[in-house]
Amino acid sequence: MAILTPGATAPADVTDTDTGSRSRGSARRGNAGRDGGRKIGSHVLLIILVIYFITPLWWLTVAATKDTAGLFTGSGGPLWFDSEFNLFNNIAGLFEHQGGIYWRWLGNSFFYALSGGVGATILAVLAGYGFAKYRFRGRNAFFSVLLGAVMVPMTALVIPTFVLLSNMGLVNTIWAVILPSLLSPFGVYLMRVYTQDAVPDELLDAARVDGAGELRTFFQVSLPLLRPAIVTVLLLSVVGTWNNFFLPLAVLSDPNLLPVTVGLNNWQALSNAGAGGEQVWNLIVTGAFVSVLPLIIAFLSLQKYWQGGLSLGALK
Repeated sequence: MAILTPGATAPADVTDTDTGSRSRGSARRGNAGRDGGRKIGSHVLLIILVIYFITPLWWLTVAATKDTAGLFTGSGGPLWFDSEFNLFNNIAGLFEHQGGIYWRWLGNSFFYALSGGVGATILAVLAGYGFAKYRFRGRNAFFSVLLGAVMVPMTALVIPTFVLLSNMGLVNTIWAVILPSLLSPFGVYLMRVYTQDAVPDELLDAARVDGAGELRTFFQVSLPLLRPAIVTVLLLSVVGTWNNFFLPLAVLSDPNLLPVTVGLNNWQALSNAGAGGEQVWNLIVTGAFVSVLPLIIAFLSLQKYWQGGLSLGALK
């Protein structure tokens, strides 16, 4: 170790070591500063997005507590509560208006969403698994047609669907809503992509070697691995059917068969008629608020299944 006397100069290696340490420390502080800036920017962006998406839901919640006058001339403004809390009165009005037909519409939406969503999920799982794990003639051609169907907007198919259902005599029946809802090209695409990575071919070969048939291999080996994707497709299918508007509007005319989306639209048309119609804006807003609650509950209930391990239960 070198001993420095007063007035002596530090050795070159000591000086270089101190300089390098200071340089590395400055570099670390600079990187930490840049990382901190990125984190702050990301947090600000996320906060802006949260406010953007939460604001309409907050407005709907606040508006459901107001009467018709409070919606337009309330003292609290559009984003705050009025002096009178009318949520329970509005809900009671939903039971009374037009004989409580709103609850019939809500029940129809439940029926269409569950039957169409579950059916579409089953077909998507079977088709996606078949595309991913079986080799057959024309597989790539059929899948290309499927991808093309994903690109076609559903609204463009409403009129051809109406003509087809009319020729089959199914217009103004529950099948006019359920049957088209069973087709989910995006669900099939999602299941095929997920199955290719989540279900190894070696695992299927091992099950077949052990004597398991194709059905047993699918239900006991593959299906547990596909649980996150199945829940995702189920939720997307249920939400898509629940929010479907144009198709029921075109194929249904019986008020008792309408889903809640079309039913509320009819009430809105009456309220827009002015003096010649009924002013039920408070019931429309409250009905819309009630109709989104099942979707929120379904999302929160199914969210835990997305966090499960891919192989949970498959190796038991």
